[in-house]
Amino acid sequence: MAASESNPKPIVVVTGGGQHVWAMINAIADRVGPVSVVLETPESKKQLLLGRARRQGWVSAIGQLGTMVLSRLGKRFLIAHAARLIAEEKLEVEPRPGQEIIQVASANGPECLQAIQKIQPGVVLLNGCRLISKEMLSKMPCPVLNYHAGITPKYRGMNGGYWALTSGDPQNFGTTVHLVDAGVDTGGVLKQARGKSKKGDTISSHALRQTAFSRDICVEAIRDALAGNLTTIDPGLPSKQWYHPTIWFYVWTGIRTGIW
Repeated sequence: MAASESNPKPIVVVTGGGQHVWAMINAIADRVGPVSVVLETPESKKQLLLGRARRQGWVSAIGQLGTMVLSRLGKRFLIAHAARLIAEEKLEVEPRPGQEIIQVASANGPECLQAIQKIQPGVVLLNGCRLISKEMLSKMPCPVLNYHAGITPKYRGMNGGYWALTSGDPQNFGTTVHLVDAGVDTGGVLKQARGKSKKGDTISSHALRQTAFSRDICVEAIRDALAGNLTTIDPGLPSKQWYHPTIWFYVWTGIRTGIW
C-alpha cells in the first residue's frame, strides 16, 4: 500500500489477528497513515500444547490449555460485555474495506520477510504474532517494535494484565511498546500506558480494555520510529516472564478473589 504525503514511509503490522488488533490497526491508520497488514496463520492447539510441554512439562501445559479453552468459552457468555466495551471505547474491531492484508503461514517464514522487504516500511509493529527469530530480525529493513499487553519487564510473556491484578499490583495493569530483540519481551521500553480493569472485565476482555487505553502510545511510538527518533526508558522494575495460568490456579483464584 502506498504511503501518504504526510507519511512517506509505509507502516507494517505483523499479527495473528483478533478484535483488539484491528482496533489498534484502525487507530494507527486514522492518526498516522495507511497500514499494510501481514496476517499469519495461528499455531494449532496441538503445536501450542507440544511446545509448552517441552518448555514447562505436560502438567503445566495441559493446565494452561484448560484455561485457554475455558476463556474461549467464556467469551461466548460475556459477548454482551465485550460489545459494551467496544461501543463505549469506540473501538473499530474489524478490517476496513480495502485494507491490504498479506496472508502468510508464519511471521518467521520466508514469505513474511519477502513481503516486508518488498514494502520497505519505515517501521514494523508486532501485535499478537509468534516470537520473531534472531535470524529474521537481522534481515529486517527497519526498526521492529512490539505492542505487549503488560508492563515490562515486570510482566513479560502472557496475560500481563491478569497477572498484575492477581499479584495485588493493579497499578501495573498496563501495556508496553518496546523494541524487539531475541528475548521474550526483553527489548528496550519505548512507551508504557496504565489503566484500570473495570467491572465485568475478565482475562477474555483484558486485551480489548488494554487496547482502548493504549492507542496513544502505539501511535506515538510509530511516529517516533518513522521520524528516526526512538528513545528508550528504564521503568526500574524487576524482570519476570509469565505464562497462561493453569486451569486449577485460574478457577481457585477466581473463586477466592473475584479476579477472572
